[in-house]
Amino acid sequence: MMKDMTVGNEGKLIFYFALPMLFGNVFQQMYNVVDSVIVGNYIGKNALAAVGASFPVIFVLISLIVGISSGSTIIISQYFGAKDYKKVKATMDTMFIFLFFASLTITALGLLFSRNIFEMMDLPKEILPEAIIYFNIFISGAVLLFGYNGVSAALRGMGDSKTPLYFLIISTILNIILVMLFVVVFHWGIAGTAVATVIAQGVAFLISVIYLNKYHTIIKFSIKDFTFDKEIFIKSIKIGIPSGLQQTFVAIGMMALIRIVNGFGTDAIAAYSVAGRIDSFAIMPAMNFSMALSSFVGQNIGANKTERVKKGFRATMLMTGAVAIFITIFAVIFGETIMGLFTNDQNVIKIGESYLVIVSSFYIVFSFMFVVGGVLRGAGDTLIPMFITLLSLWLLRVPLSWWFSRSYGTDGIWWGIPIAWIFGFVMSYAYYLTGRWKRKAIIKRPVVQIEEPLVE
Repeated sequence: MMKDMTVGNEGKLIFYFALPMLFGNVFQQMYNVVDSVIVGNYIGKNALAAVGASFPVIFVLISLIVGISSGSTIIISQYFGAKDYKKVKATMDTMFIFLFFASLTITALGLLFSRNIFEMMDLPKEILPEAIIYFNIFISGAVLLFGYNGVSAALRGMGDSKTPLYFLIISTILNIILVMLFVVVFHWGIAGTAVATVIAQGVAFLISVIYLNKYHTIIKFSIKDFTFDKEIFIKSIKIGIPSGLQQTFVAIGMMALIRIVNGFGTDAIAAYSVAGRIDSFAIMPAMNFSMALSSFVGQNIGANKTERVKKGFRATMLMTGAVAIFITIFAVIFGETIMGLFTNDQNVIKIGESYLVIVSSFYIVFSFMFVVGGVLRGAGDTLIPMFITLLSLWLLRVPLSWWFSRSYGTDGIWWGIPIAWIFGFVMSYAYYLTGRWKRKAIIKRPVVQIEEPLVE
């Protein structure tokens, strides 16, 4: 169901729009958790470390494409807010044509260079074979992953966050069932987890296409009717490339970070893998509220209602701040217990618990940083956030994590993360206060000059 977010209470609109996305990500992260529990308990900590080492590489390969396609989502939301449905359809068609060819390229590059990438990361030899197996199978399903995410992004741009939730729930439940079947029953090892993920993504994409063609009133998924709009593509690239590069910098930063972690052995890698899964679960409310805020901002800027943006921003800051405080308290108190669900190796548990205590204490800073970013992205202003991310990663997070690790071990690595968050939030908020993002709207309206009446 499409939602017009240009009218009504700002906080309620953002909350109810974010809620389905949050539930969807809960299901997705639940799968990730169940997947890690099964891998850790039925295959071993080497496999757990291999899966954890694969994700930064996967993130690097797909982040640029996903970031560029996010430019299309912003354009869709602004055209939808302006009630220009023909342009909405043209933007979606252009996005899918781009995603198809990009996914083929990513798959080819991934399969060709996977071993070289993992060796460059200095991955321990006992983990390398399983990491390559998992990665190669996963990346082979890139076209299905991009297809499903493309449909979901288009629907969110039009204010529909409930329908992608239903697709995701089906995919997640299927994923969990298949992982248990392939790993626990068939004993396929780490390959089973990757195959299960590819199949589940394919089913989600298929269902989403059937939904569009049978029930959606504006957009249909028909390859023969797709049209490529060069002007819209150029607009998407201008908005999306900074966002894509920003995500790529984050992904490369994750690879650099895990290379530092690799130097501390398999236990550290396994702990980082598990703690990272928990971390992803904890920070997703902020990410979902930020995405909801981006759609809200896009529609209201498209409708020329910029006064509603500030109200939506304040409401989102309050909501994410409250959730972040609750999650921090929970993670600090129950960190050791949560780690124990994934492995019984005490050293892995100890390292992971330390990560959770250090990093979770700054979830509120991460939340505020993402909320500010949501406003900027929704307005189509993605260049400055890209530079802020670049600086926070490569001037602070990676160098500090390496430097601190020399004196404080793995704890030193973890401290580089919140320090970078603090810098990112301060810089992003300072830019938000300048108000320059208000001039980045895709839809340009002519300035109407009102002539003064003649005075007789």
